[in-house]
Amino acid sequence: MRGAKPIYSAKPLLREEVTDAKREERTVSSEDYTNTITVDQTPKEVFNAINNPRGWWSEEIEGTTNKVGSVFKYHYEDVHSCSIKVTELILGKKVAWLVLDNYFNFTKDKSEWKGTRIVFDISKKENKTEVCFTHVGLVPNYECYNVCSDAWGSYIKGSLRNLIMTGEGQPN
Repeated sequence: MRGAKPIYSAKPLLREEVTDAKREERTVSSEDYTNTITVDQTPKEVFNAINNPRGWWSEEIEGTTNKVGSVFKYHYEDVHSCSIKVTELILGKKVAWLVLDNYFNFTKDKSEWKGTRIVFDISKKENKTEVCFTHVGLVPNYECYNVCSDAWGSYIKGSLRNLIMTGEGQPN
């Protein structure tokens, strides 16, 4: 779109720095895939675990995953591969990624995730820490939705939760 300001920043956005462009960013829809877990660990411990996707998502991740602006690559056999840019890191509060490129071998549109955002909102709830995971743009009309939502559920409620709670996840 001509004249539009980029939505994604190369530096972490602090809550006080939210701009009009950020407010115009696509809001989370009730159709976007969301999953929430609650753990006893601190927001900082949760933040550190999320930023270690090799420990909960896949050992096959290539690249830096804990620096804003960095790009990492994920792949699972010949089934799924994607390039992801780290767009926000707010210690103990938020991790956000942008899917730059994507390939599925099981869908007609091989690039369904392209341009979607993966967001982990971390918050303190009484004496626990809550992680609200949202894949913004992963919606039921996507051909991959059932497979992807099942996989995310397993990764978030299983592997990531276990990594946070025990130090041991179950990555690919």
